[in-house]
Amino acid sequence: MLDLIIVGAGPAGLICAIEAKKAGLNYLILEKGLLVNSIYNFPTNMTFFSTSKKLEVAEIPFISHNEKPTRKEALEYYRRLAHHYELSIKFKAEVESLNKFDEYIEVKTSDKTYQSKNIVIATGFYDTPRTLNAPGADLPKVKHYYDDAHPYIGMKVLVLGGGNSACDVALETWAHGAKVTMAVRKPTLYSKVKYWILPNIENRIKEGSIKAYFNTTVSEIREREVVLSTPDGPLILENDYVLAMIGYQPDYRLLDQIGVTYKENEDLIPNYNSETFETNISGVYVAGVLNGGLKTNSLFIENTRDHGEKIVKNILERS
Repeated sequence: MLDLIIVGAGPAGLICAIEAKKAGLNYLILEKGLLVNSIYNFPTNMTFFSTSKKLEVAEIPFISHNEKPTRKEALEYYRRLAHHYELSIKFKAEVESLNKFDEYIEVKTSDKTYQSKNIVIATGFYDTPRTLNAPGADLPKVKHYYDDAHPYIGMKVLVLGGGNSACDVALETWAHGAKVTMAVRKPTLYSKVKYWILPNIENRIKEGSIKAYFNTTVSEIREREVVLSTPDGPLILENDYVLAMIGYQPDYRLLDQIGVTYKENEDLIPNYNSETFETNISGVYVAGVLNGGLKTNSLFIENTRDHGEKIVKNILERS
């Protein structure tokens, strides 16, 4: 019988584990993929919006060469955190089901069943891309994750979206020799695109280096072309790749299984106590960016760093 199981070895899950270890709790992290799996899947050359100082936790300095750290530096930081605190993590252990009993929670993975008095669900949202509702959306040429510009050199690339990721991807692939078109559902780019990115992408669009269609959606994706629905009518473009940078959303499967309810709004924010992060189900907690529901731009690593401390404090008070 464990005191605490943490689902997810992202930043929020690691912080919960560190606090649990400091408190002497018998805990385990279950992670379906890699350490900080979401950050690992970020673009190779990504730079964080937050400063390293705002990201560091647990009295371990976050060292970066510049004020804003890179993906590579973040991966090194979280490796050091896990190593320094000798965190108990089981990788390749996807949680398949949760069941709540009077005194404990049953947690099943593909190869083992665990029992724990408490559970923290810290699964984030980056593993579940938003659905692209168009014929051909399942073709191999459609990518919801961007890694590196090299595969797109000399290719005709359509970037979907108008936020940070879409602008980053459009600029980087264009700079490496791709012929880039953007399709933006709204009338303008997202106003809060990183301040060092927004003028660049606006200038590239203005000069015609990157063609952008606003108030535009994808009607169909074909092997060698795409059909856009624009304010001026349908438009067919030759195309090699569609990079759908249209965002991500939480996977609600585990929350639904165990009976967590949601706040009465369209954002599907889990019902939880803002002081303890315990949900409407006793012993079931939520932590990290998952707590923002579909409002995925409301919570970040830097403003969820206190979740673990508050959760463990509540567990100790209730035991």
